[in-house]
Parts: sequence; C-alpha cells; structure tokens
Amino acid sequence: MQRMRWYGASQTSQGVLNMNNRFTRRQSLKMITAGLAVTLLPSFPSFAASTELLRKRYAPDKALPVIGLGTWQTFNVGTDPKLLAARTEVIKAFFDMGGGLIDSSPMYGSAPDVIGYALQQLGIPDSLFSAEKVWSPAGGSAHEQVADLKARWHVDQFDLVQVHNLADWRAHLEALREMKKEGLIHHIGITTSHGRRHREFEEIMVSEDIDFAQLTYNISHREVENRLLPLAEERGIAVIANRPYDGGSLIKGLKRRNEPLPEWAVEECGCTTWADFLLKFIVSHPAITCAIPATTQVVHLRENMRAGMGPMPSASCRQKMVDYIESL
Repeated sequence: MQRMRWYGASQTSQGVLNMNNRFTRRQSLKMITAGLAVTLLPSFPSFAASTELLRKRYAPDKALPVIGLGTWQTFNVGTDPKLLAARTEVIKAFFDMGGGLIDSSPMYGSAPDVIGYALQQLGIPDSLFSAEKVWSPAGGSAHEQVADLKARWHVDQFDLVQVHNLADWRAHLEALREMKKEGLIHHIGITTSHGRRHREFEEIMVSEDIDFAQLTYNISHREVENRLLPLAEERGIAVIANRPYDGGSLIKGLKRRNEPLPEWAVEECGCTTWADFLLKFIVSHPAITCAIPATTQVVHLRENMRAGMGPMPSASCRQKMVDYIESL
C-alpha cells in the first residue's frame, strides 16, 4: 500500500534533540556528545507549552518521536470486530498526536494482523516507522518471516527488522544484513527483555554492525545504564526502551496507591502525570531514542504521548526521581 499523508501528524523537525547515527559516530562523535551534554540534559523551558513531540535522530537526516507504540499483549485481539475497531482508534490517536514508531513481533500473536487492519482503515501516514522482528520459533527463514509480516502489515517495506530476544541471532542477522544491502529493509537490530542476556547483547553490539538495540529500561530497571547505554552512544546505535512501565506494574502501582506527584516533580521536571514522570525519565537519557509503552485505551495513549512533549528532567532531577521511587 502506498503511503498517504496523515494531516494530523506533525511533519516538522522542531524538537530534534539527539544525533544518534552510524554516519557521525566515527567522524564526529566527540563533538556531538559535547553538544548533547549541553542541550539534552537540562530542562527545556522553551518547550513548556509545546504540543510537538520531541524527536531524536537515528540517522543523519532522520529523527523519531521519543514516544512510540508497543503492541505486546495489547494488540493480540484476533478478529473480534469491536476490539479491532478499538485498536484502530488507538493507532489513529497515535498518529494524530505525531507518533512514528510502532513495534511488533510474530511472537505477539495477531498483533501484526491488527496493525495491518488499522493501517488499511486509516491509510499509511508518512510518519510511520514500522518496526518488526524475526523469531526462530515463528518458523521459516528470516526472508520468509519478513515477507509474511509485510503481508500482514500491508506494507511494502519495513523501516526496522530486529532479532527477537537474540533467537538464532547469527543466522538472522546475516540474512537481515543481506536484505538491508538489497534495499528490502532500511535498518536492522537486536532486542532483549531479559537481563540475563546483557553480556551476550553487549558482545553483539561490539562485534556486529547494527543500527538499533531494543532493551528493557525504566526507572526501576536501570542496569543498562552501566554498560549497554554508554556503549550505544559510543557505537552510534539507536536505542528503543521496552517495558517502560515494567509491564504496567509501575504506573498501576502508583495510581493504586493514590500517590500524588511530588511538588518538585511538577516544578523542576515538567511532570503533570505519573506517565510524564515515568516516561520522561526514560527518554531524557541521552542514549535513549524512543520508548514504546503499550496500551488498549485512547485516553492512556494520549497521556503517554504528552509525556514526549514539553520540558525534560535535568540530570539532578532524574536522580531525585530515582530516589523518590526507591523510597516508596
């Protein structure tokens, strides 16, 4: 299906914060990092009333909105007409608010089909950044899986294909590299949602030529700050943060406790909701390109998207956020 312009989505480059790309990482990484230290970590008063999603670069001339859309569990709804319509409304709201990256996997049941259904109903916006995965238990070679997934999404090409949880990663990466060279996919990467795989993940980041790394990062799971995120900055690898709400337990726990936002989070960090608090913490890290919260409700989708707008926490504010969550 040919892409159609989505008039509700922002097509401007305002709010581009981070240069994270493979072209610059060897020629001018130090210069860029020095600039980012000034521009990314402090708060951004100039965005205080902004309705534009902040964006970070993943290639020399391309940037992604910092809030994407995950589909694990939430989009595995089969062919139920009411549920299909509801998920279509979620995707419509996502693009209306300037969204870009939608992430899925053959592991997620009918999620790729549900995305495809929504895109058929809505048309494919220019802003879509389609991110899929190959997975050995899904059956078939990487080439066969990608072809099948394109048919399920109703797209001609994926922007990103990742190796899901490092499954058979050597064979899959070799095939994905060939497909990228042939122009069949734009970018390749690897994913993990398991801390026990971090050592192997790091070795792949060092030894393999990849564009994206997807990993778990949230305010209660920060192990990747020690090695993987600095390595991604060094290597110029874009990073997608999965499980930003730790499977929902973080934000549900805070709301269940009726825990009020601390005043300093509002005044110093630009937060007005717990979604702001948890998502801004993630995307304000210099190495993070995009976070992918999942939801089934338009109201929560809009709350998630607004977390990618306005001021971002400073380094000192980020530490206060960590200390606060650890004190609960």
